[in-house]
Amino acid sequence: MPFQFNRLEIPEVILIEPQAFEDHRGFFMETYKHSEFQANGITDQFVQDNYSYSIYSVLRGLHYQKLPKAQGKLVTVVKGTIFDVAVDIRKDSPTYGKWVGKVLSSKNRLMLYVPIGFAHGFCVLSDEAEVVYKVTKEYTPELDRGVIWNDTGIGIHWPLENPIISKKDGSLPFLYKADNNFVYKGG
Repeated sequence: MPFQFNRLEIPEVILIEPQAFEDHRGFFMETYKHSEFQANGITDQFVQDNYSYSIYSVLRGLHYQKLPKAQGKLVTVVKGTIFDVAVDIRKDSPTYGKWVGKVLSSKNRLMLYVPIGFAHGFCVLSDEAEVVYKVTKEYTPELDRGVIWNDTGIGIHWPLENPIISKKDGSLPFLYKADNNFVYKGG
């Protein structure tokens, strides 16, 4: 199997380790294979790829897109190192307001699957980082929402004290005030 799937403390969020085939020339690996992902519980169809470049200490997030255009994400780092975070924002979820974070890098080649109903963000730990992520719905500006990165009710332990954030991200609301239409359906 070219991938190892590991469910995290919030089991809907999955850390994926692809198998790389290396030799003196470099390496080759698959970054996505629908049949493998589907067999491991990720049944989403990805419809758009996004590419992000950021410098050290940039923090992007916490972002999500409301229903009916909510996005699941598959996050991969192609250059550098990030601390990647998913926050459960599904009302009535047993893990509502809880977060998981993992270091993703071009060296460890780990990927993070962030399902619908989660806010997503990352901060850059290397001099620069290039992040590619697949999403399950196309970007819809009128449904774009977020939660402030330093929401004390969530309590994310970011590995940076004074991140660089955009004006937009700096003005996002706390989770309890966020415009959010996700509801946990059990299971």
